[in-house]
Amino acid sequence: MEAFYWLLFGGLAAVVAALEMSKTNRDRAATSSAFNSFKNNYLLVYSLMMAGDWLQGPYVYYLYSQYGYGKGDIGRLFIAGFGSSMLFGTIVGSLADKQGRKRASVTYCITYILSCITKHSPQYKVLMLGRILGGIATSLLFSAFESWLVAEHNKRGFEPQWLSITFSKAIFLGNGLVAIIAGLFANLLTDNLGFGPVAPFDAAACFLAIGMAVILSTWTENYGDPSESKNLVTQFKVAASAISSDTKIALLGAIQSLFEGSMYTFVFLWTPALSPNDEDIPHGFIFATFMLSSMLGSSIASRLLSRAAPKVESYMQLVFAIAAVTLLLPVITSFLVAPSTVKGGSISFGGCIQLFGFCTFEACVGIFWPSIMKMRSQYIPEEARSTIMNFFRIPLNIFVCVVLYNVNAFPMTVMFAMCSVFLFLASILQRRLMIVAESHRSKSEDWTSLKERDAEAEPLNI
Repeated sequence: MEAFYWLLFGGLAAVVAALEMSKTNRDRAATSSAFNSFKNNYLLVYSLMMAGDWLQGPYVYYLYSQYGYGKGDIGRLFIAGFGSSMLFGTIVGSLADKQGRKRASVTYCITYILSCITKHSPQYKVLMLGRILGGIATSLLFSAFESWLVAEHNKRGFEPQWLSITFSKAIFLGNGLVAIIAGLFANLLTDNLGFGPVAPFDAAACFLAIGMAVILSTWTENYGDPSESKNLVTQFKVAASAISSDTKIALLGAIQSLFEGSMYTFVFLWTPALSPNDEDIPHGFIFATFMLSSMLGSSIASRLLSRAAPKVESYMQLVFAIAAVTLLLPVITSFLVAPSTVKGGSISFGGCIQLFGFCTFEACVGIFWPSIMKMRSQYIPEEARSTIMNFFRIPLNIFVCVVLYNVNAFPMTVMFAMCSVFLFLASILQRRLMIVAESHRSKSEDWTSLKERDAEAEPLNI
């Protein structure tokens, strides 16, 4: 493996270690032992859930190809997963507000375990069923757990700012460290121990089962709105009304869809971008480097979220702008760097530039997750939290399905340019969100001051 990869990985690891070790009391909020116990329990569950997800990722496409399916058939399987998340996942995820977030989290575990089991069959219909179950599980993963955490945090009376600590640690561990370890473990099971490409899915099912046991034994139930008078249609109407009547929620949903749509498109494009002439690149090592970059981002986010300034609405404008520039690099290098015409070989100079940019983008992803979680906890009403969060995923899933269906219809540079435009738009909308939030905050403070003055003046008028 080339020294370049090791230098990049080692440099990132050194920066992450330095950031974590150099944290001062200003970067660490003073918390209670009860909160720490609660936080550690959630981090254990979240890490187990993400281990179950990350173990599968590197081998889904490979397993389908080993069963003899071509790019078209595999593409339809992926589209089925995102389509299922958009349709069935929205309904099932919304039930979490009414039927309970703990119950929805257990449903996630069961659904994803069943999806893993289907991978043992080479039959296309069974694999399609697995993708549909996986799509439903994905919607629950990105709504039920966060909704349970926010509601339980508030119910137990913990300080609101402590929520950011749990968010940033969850991303640092679940989306960073666990992802790296899961990738290496999956590689060990498949290649080194020779258990084959189904082994990571069996291991994922085991981790999910352990996580489900922890949830059943330690979590209490909480709800959004458990009233019997509200059926699913009414729940949808409440969520739609909240989005349409509150500019902050609508802007937040648009920002999330634009960023995540670009992020999922990047997942499909980074391999061909770095190896346009079938260059020999270490996919697993690059994936681990991306996850290390995400850990760097979450470490930066934990520092930013622990301080009163800058506000999350403010610094995310810059994060989106930087992300937009990084995904524009493939377009820029295509004009400024002469493309290699040699088939195979090592990564090109242009590829090295792009890889550095992609690592920067992944760092932005690491900042994005805890920051968007923080904003969602502030702006989304509790009674329809899971429903609204799944509504946010509808445009995202439509966008990804369209990209997957037309992935061969446009040049790769056009796809990256489109993602860059979306991220610049997200930066603009983020600025608008900051202005609207500050305006609402000022009006609220003025109203509070007016009520206090009236209360002070009232005894004088008697």
